[in-house]
Amino acid sequence: MISIVNYGMGNLGSIQNMLKKLNIQSQIISSPEECQDVQKLILPGVGHFEEGMRVLTENGWLPILNQKVIVEQIPVLGICLGMQLMAKSSEEGSCNGLNWIDANVKRFKFEEQSMKVPHMGWNEVLPKCSSPLFEDFDKLEDIRFYHVHSYYVELNNPEFEIAKTVYGIPFTSGFQKNNVYGVQFHPEKSHKFGLKMLSNFAKI
Repeated sequence: MISIVNYGMGNLGSIQNMLKKLNIQSQIISSPEECQDVQKLILPGVGHFEEGMRVLTENGWLPILNQKVIVEQIPVLGICLGMQLMAKSSEEGSCNGLNWIDANVKRFKFEEQSMKVPHMGWNEVLPKCSSPLFEDFDKLEDIRFYHVHSYYVELNNPEFEIAKTVYGIPFTSGFQKNNVYGVQFHPEKSHKFGLKMLSNFAKI
């Protein structure tokens, strides 16, 4: 059973539909009380970093999320903003992040007018197949995922990087630290590649 955190800032239905296609049981949890017995989490997210942290804090999510992820070490997958919230801080606001990984979130800044922000659309992802999240991806060709974001995660320890994407600059599009996984793209919008990734996460 995969539990999808509903804090008002994510594509919950799209994620659940992808899991349903894979015959993977899932549930949407909308309060910290529902988080007590979860075995595996997805933290989705679309929107503003500071607003995401404000909602998680004010609605009492932080203690139970830290208990599950840091103490009990259940697998957790952050998607897009969900990935960014796992970092220490972001240029999109002045508040602290969840601090589950030693990283900071930076805004794309390009001098070339041809490089538009946000980075939007399909783009190639170069995975490190040693991560269980990308298991058997070496058998696939032209690996692409759908992106929509103006900010990216900058890791302070590059050994946690499990995927890279280039948009003007190379940036980390996937990381893993123990049980904590994050991807900048949207697997729930990425067809066969997204299905494969979610299937791998379900097996972890």
